[in-house]
Amino acid sequence: MITHFSELKLQTVSIQGVEQVYRERLGLSILSKTDKQISFQLTPHVTLFFEEVYEPISPVHVAFQVPFSKFYETAKWVQESGLLIIKWEDGHEIDEEDGRLNLYFRDGDGNLLEIIAHNYIIEEVLIPCTPLNILYVREVGCPVESVPIFREWLKSNLSMKTFEDGESFNFVVGGTAHVVASWKGRPWIPIAMKALPPKMHISFGTPSLDFIQMVQKHLRQSDVPFHFHNNEISFVQEGYSFAVQHTPHFQADIPNKLNVPLSI
Repeated sequence: MITHFSELKLQTVSIQGVEQVYRERLGLSILSKTDKQISFQLTPHVTLFFEEVYEPISPVHVAFQVPFSKFYETAKWVQESGLLIIKWEDGHEIDEEDGRLNLYFRDGDGNLLEIIAHNYIIEEVLIPCTPLNILYVREVGCPVESVPIFREWLKSNLSMKTFEDGESFNFVVGGTAHVVASWKGRPWIPIAMKALPPKMHISFGTPSLDFIQMVQKHLRQSDVPFHFHNNEISFVQEGYSFAVQHTPHFQADIPNKLNVPLSI
């Protein structure tokens, strides 16, 4: 089973700009840095990685789960960071609905970032990390040509789940990881940003080597080329680069202990 997003690799047009946003403005610690690459440790289980490219890039949507009790503390940190805060049409910044709080903002590459909190998440399971109080990466957006085809592929080959099946938008869930499958014609809220497919690499974590072997079997049956090395299987689907990594330190019962829906 998939338990979480373990690594997210994005493109940037400026390593210096990334460092200014994520280290100087948001207070994240640098894990590694070269002239063309930089990475940050979001939590002990999640790495955010940027690679500098000399080409146009499409913005990514990423949501960070924070504790409900610390949401306004985190929101204040973001609001005082100097980054662009995204407002809704009526001018409000923090949105609240049915025990959910969220705030959108943008980095220097135009990526649509979000802090989100739910009152049903059990806060004592994971330690909040960084000044943003990140528990885990909750959402990564994947605009695609056909949401139903992409959704069913994730469910069939990676054993992910859905609350309900939609034609233009779907959360496809594996543990704490929510892939936001969106039709390319459906813009990201709240600013109607065009959902263009970004070039990125998404790594899922699993504590089960048997699960990775099962994924290999499914990929062979689907005639999807893959590479296996050091207990990690990587492949491409719908133009996105994916991997499933063996991550034994993120225990299988953590999503259930967090009370994440669809985690059982």
